[in-house]
Amino acid sequence: MAKARGTVTRRDGAYAFVRIQTEGCGRCHEPGGCGGSPLTQAFCAPQKIYRVLNPRGAAPGDEVVVEIPDRALLRGAVAGYLLPLLGLFLGAALGLEYAGENASMAGAAAGLAAGWGWQRTRWAQKFFPGPNAEPRIK
Repeated sequence: MAKARGTVTRRDGAYAFVRIQTEGCGRCHEPGGCGGSPLTQAFCAPQKIYRVLNPRGAAPGDEVVVEIPDRALLRGAVAGYLLPLLGLFLGAALGLEYAGENASMAGAAAGLAAGWGWQRTRWAQKFFPGPNAEPRIK
């Protein structure tokens, strides 16, 4: 299980909004910190807030641990990266085989778009990342 510490900012029914603590020195926006100069401030990421299941009923201000199953991370990566990439390669190969080099580029673009479109379908959303894969407060 992947885990991250955070603070509940608000509740919404069975869910909570959690601000995940960032790694590093924690002085990103302070003078003298790693993000103290204008050049390095461009690389400091703002804190992220995520909507997660809240089975234990954590209240705003509570420090919590958010976890997500490893299998969900793998399935999410496959759905987000591998499927569009496979579509790109398949479209390029089919375009090259049946219509030449220029069609290969168009086929690659069409395959990439088809891969992105497929991952948005209801069937794909049920399969990737799978049941019980939603992040939750431990």
